[in-house]
Amino acid sequence: MDIKQIKKDFPILDIKVNNKPLIYLDNAATTQKPLPVIEAISEYYQKYNANVHRGVHTLSQIATDKFEQVREQIRKFINAEHSSEIVYTRGTTESLNLLASSLSHYLREGDEIIVSESEHHSNIVPWQMACERTKTKLRVLPINDDGTYDISKLDSLLNENTKIVSLAQVSNSLGVIHDIKNIFHYIREIKHDNIFLIADGAQGIPHLKVDVQDLSCDFYCFSAHKIYAPMGIGVLYGRKELLEEMYPYQGGGEMIKEVSFEKTTYNIAPYRFEAGTPSVSDVIGFGKALEYIEQIGFDNIIAHEDKIMQYTIEQLERIEGLKIIGNAEHKAGAISFLIGNSHPFDVGTLLDQLGVAIRTGHHCAQPVMQHYNIPGTARASFALYTDFEDIDIFIKSLNRIVPMLQ
Repeated sequence: MDIKQIKKDFPILDIKVNNKPLIYLDNAATTQKPLPVIEAISEYYQKYNANVHRGVHTLSQIATDKFEQVREQIRKFINAEHSSEIVYTRGTTESLNLLASSLSHYLREGDEIIVSESEHHSNIVPWQMACERTKTKLRVLPINDDGTYDISKLDSLLNENTKIVSLAQVSNSLGVIHDIKNIFHYIREIKHDNIFLIADGAQGIPHLKVDVQDLSCDFYCFSAHKIYAPMGIGVLYGRKELLEEMYPYQGGGEMIKEVSFEKTTYNIAPYRFEAGTPSVSDVIGFGKALEYIEQIGFDNIIAHEDKIMQYTIEQLERIEGLKIIGNAEHKAGAISFLIGNSHPFDVGTLLDQLGVAIRTGHHCAQPVMQHYNIPGTARASFALYTDFEDIDIFIKSLNRIVPMLQ
């Protein structure tokens, strides 16, 4: 991979922040967009802007064809069996909220839902809301101090009342890779066939090769903007037979088959979950982002990011007083850290003055911070365009601010 050449595809990486070249290390929050994605969105609005489905005119047919072609691209990218298993949403958060709403119809008082201590709030709060509606109970799989799931506690959580297990593939706050494949396969093997298995793939999809069939999950949720595509579009993968049975999440246009005041019947999946006008331009941009990734080669991206991760950890460990939070062996995309007793906000503010963009705070994962008894962390996160020079400047900047924090 020629990272210098790749960087040229991302116009924003050329700007200056506080008169310093931008070093963008906030990719877990959102990745930057390459020119082909930006140009594809512009082309849509300039040449074939129209609403999709049901339109008989040429522009609508062009937009619809491209819109559905992207659905097939996504199917291939995550190795789903059918393109009808790909539901467009606004992102991971909406995908999880859709599931929490629709799967509530299967829950009864006394049933249980399992999440982990490592989850993003989007994989906690919707399930808490579902529990309030259905009088079910939320149970929590704890994490070890290295950030990995404490698998030894799983058997004590699983029982005949368990109806949903929803776990992150990669921790957004710590960058720890969780072995959800083995967890899901184990649950299947011990004959808990009546449990819905859900993967939050928001941080997994940019950094790991995803095969939903191999994961043995019922549902997989992710956001396009984490993988070089526009904001405002995401995906819920669901097994076809489940989507065809599930109750719709929202009512309105597109999700209906027939409407009368006596009775409404619903469209087939995935359309029954796509009420209203979709974000067509963002879907088109998503398709172009997948093309861009495939041209570079996803295996190449994974290998490059792994080298960046290892190099960064080695350099951070040399800084006196710096502590990495969540030092599991297998990590992807992000590193959380603290410097002495300094507040992460101060670390982020000082780095910003030097042109280095990181994320600070609890990262929408307050239970993780409570586990470590800390207010938050500073988090540096990587993408395919992150190079060793970026990391060297980041480390140099950290060494410069450490004396200011003491």
